[in-house]
Amino acid sequence: MDKAFLETLLAFDRRPDSLQLRRRSYGLLQIERGSRVVDVGCGAGTAVGELAELGADAVGIDAAPEAVAFARELHPDRRFEVGDAQQLPFADESLDGYRAEKLYHALDDPDKACAEALRVLAPGGRIVLVGQDWELIAIDSDDPALTGVMVTASADEMVNGRVARRYRNLLLDTGFDGVSCEVHTAVLTDPELALFMASRLATGAVRAGVVSEAQAETWLDDQRSRADRDRALVAIPLFLAAGRRPLTPS
Repeated sequence: MDKAFLETLLAFDRRPDSLQLRRRSYGLLQIERGSRVVDVGCGAGTAVGELAELGADAVGIDAAPEAVAFARELHPDRRFEVGDAQQLPFADESLDGYRAEKLYHALDDPDKACAEALRVLAPGGRIVLVGQDWELIAIDSDDPALTGVMVTASADEMVNGRVARRYRNLLLDTGFDGVSCEVHTAVLTDPELALFMASRLATGAVRAGVVSEAQAETWLDDQRSRADRDRALVAIPLFLAAGRRPLTPS
């Protein structure tokens, strides 16, 4: 995970719709002053900084040391640690809130991560999961059929590219109650961010073996042309699910 990639993630964080979605997630966490909250897969640390501003005792956890170093650089007065979503460094029932955004698609065992969230949350503690379904991404292109093949292949190539559609059932099956689920859509027309997503999908499709490098490059040429003419469009559905650890064991 190089710094250029982290800078791009930060650019996504700074989009108005990203801020709106994070604020929605904080509301669902029901943050109060002094709430003990973890942001798992914290990336650049944006959410940790915002949660702290709301009065939470927030800590960011990320498996990538580069991300933790980047977050500490941006937020030197906040707490960040390298850690594993499937083995969190917290005692049982020690937290009031758990948040994970755009993380579970990269985990080999989302069920274990969700069970770990249940473990560290105190009774009545809140969980919020946010993430994109990589198979449902829509991209305007001159070759819709090839685009569909590439989007599906990119989802296949990821560890858990479709896990976001499972969020509601994942929370229910883990034992959370009061579960809700929403879908928000990020629409990218900014040339740099739209091309970032298009390039990532093309790379995944080549890696999956469904298109050749030449086919992917031709497809990307169309996307670059669209970006140059302010005609690029990538729509990303983001699932947001929330729940509560039951006050009493079921």
